[in-house]
Amino acid sequence: MRRARPRREPKEMLPEYDFSGGVRGKYAGRFTTDTIMVVLDPDVAEVFPDPKSVNGALRALSHIVRDRASKSGRRARR
Repeated sequence: MRRARPRREPKEMLPEYDFSGGVRGKYAGRFTTDTIMVVLDPDVAEVFPDPKSVNGALRALSHIVRDRASKSGRRARR
């Protein structure tokens, strides 16, 4: 059985962290209910500079997966 870690009190904000001019939820409207957020590992992000290139690669891969599934008689997952 694991030992419970003692809870540490959060450190106070450092003076250089100034969020007084920040706006809560500023970019939240960009994401609809149909949007899925995915975090890329740094090495993968180097290969794909923008969302358009990621989507293009995934679409190409999805065609390959569907073709293989149809040739093997299996139904492609959706």
